[in-house]
Amino acid sequence: MRSVTLTILLFIVTFTFGQNANKSVRPNIVFIMADDHTSQAWGLYGGVLQDYVINKNIKRLANEGVLLENAFCTNSICVPSRATILTGQYSHQNQVYTLSDKLDPNRNNVAKILSNSGYQTAIIGKWHLKSKPSGFDYFKVLPGQGKYKDPILKTAENWEDGKKGGSVSEGFSTDVITDASLEWLNKRDKTQPFMLMTHFKATHEPFDYPDRYKELFNDMSIPEPGSLLEFGPQESGRAFKGQVLETLAGRWEKASVNNTKAWNYPGLPFDVNGLGAIELRKKTYQKLVKDFLKCAAAIDDNIGRVLDYLDENGLAENTVVIYTSDQGYFLGEHGFFDKRMFLEESLRMPFVIRYPKEIPANKKLDDIVLNVDFSSLILDYAGLPTPSDFQGKSFRKNLIKKSPKDWRKSMYYRYYAHSLDRPAHFGIRNERYKLIFYYGHSLGYNGAYTNETTPPKWEFYDLKKDPKELKNEYSNFKNRTVISALKSELTLLRFQTGDSQKDPAELLEIIKNNWN
Repeated sequence: MRSVTLTILLFIVTFTFGQNANKSVRPNIVFIMADDHTSQAWGLYGGVLQDYVINKNIKRLANEGVLLENAFCTNSICVPSRATILTGQYSHQNQVYTLSDKLDPNRNNVAKILSNSGYQTAIIGKWHLKSKPSGFDYFKVLPGQGKYKDPILKTAENWEDGKKGGSVSEGFSTDVITDASLEWLNKRDKTQPFMLMTHFKATHEPFDYPDRYKELFNDMSIPEPGSLLEFGPQESGRAFKGQVLETLAGRWEKASVNNTKAWNYPGLPFDVNGLGAIELRKKTYQKLVKDFLKCAAAIDDNIGRVLDYLDENGLAENTVVIYTSDQGYFLGEHGFFDKRMFLEESLRMPFVIRYPKEIPANKKLDDIVLNVDFSSLILDYAGLPTPSDFQGKSFRKNLIKKSPKDWRKSMYYRYYAHSLDRPAHFGIRNERYKLIFYYGHSLGYNGAYTNETTPPKWEFYDLKKDPKELKNEYSNFKNRTVISALKSELTLLRFQTGDSQKDPAELLEIIKNNWN
């Protein structure tokens, strides 16, 4: 009897020690995210900008970890993407559809789950979800978009809704946000694992930059994308006009004349007097891409500061470091700027991850990964299951080249904020093909830009033959079999994600009349 009792006691002690040990070695998580820092400006995905990008520290992460080649956004606009990352849910599930929506603080999110399991959680920088952050033990966030220079940051102590509250932090936004992140790391409880979300305002319009990069690219011409001089949808057969570079040039001109501080664009005045259409577009592109890359250079600096901190404090080995952007962005492709569309430049989320204990160095992953998956991955590293109300899947095994056999081969996308030049749409992308349905109605969503409608239209691209999506081939009779199969799969994806079950009668009628 005594022997049995001792055996039981030994088991209890061993089990308890094992449980405590497991908790003590759970990895820290540093999730760094920029705004609009598109893959073309990383220098790791090829393209005309790769030799001009300041990317020493982003490249270091990639050399020491895994770069995702096919990470995608499910609704390419800032507020919805951020809500999806936190909640693990598509827009129709977390009810954050457009820029005008806010995240319900009572909704479950990855920070709440980690905090309840013993992690310290913090978010510092861009929040953009309007409601007071919930689930984070500490927050210090920008109100709305925030400012690049001397930004206001709000904490629990000085929080007020809207643009009220907060206090000024002197300096350039990207530097200031990193300062605050490192300060929190220094003050944290060293006995607990942590998740830190460091979210930069950069590289969002107006693409400002610190003085140290003011002279970068002076007297230099940056190479242009091949589709820069695409004027209108006539040649491409596209279904929409898009957000063209001339719109941005007009904003710069207006700011130059009125000396307005509404956007605080750098490098003004901007003069296009006497320029023809081609010269105007080329000049606008040069300013946009130079400002963008100078703004992005400050991001790379500060990623380096975070990596150095982890090294200097013995944290690098047991810390998962992720760097990504909330969506992609057009940098002159098709003559566009901005995002929102289901085209590759807007859709693709650059993503790199390092975890020396587990992830191989200098590898790439081709699997289709979505922003709805990010929170499940984080929970997996923390030893926690994905909740039933999350819609994503952990891609932890994918990162070590053990992708599940049933991993997705296609994805569903939907953009709700209807406008005449960028109509509301949804679509499917698989490893080769993309099919987009522009239903062209606001459907009453808060944040739609107009109640005027556009005619429903389709676009189809073979990404193997046309990776730059230069020609809409929907009407090509040769593609009828592939398109039919894609429509069937799109119908299935809409049902599996739960989106089609919420279709209003108006959309059901549009689909009925335009599906075949």
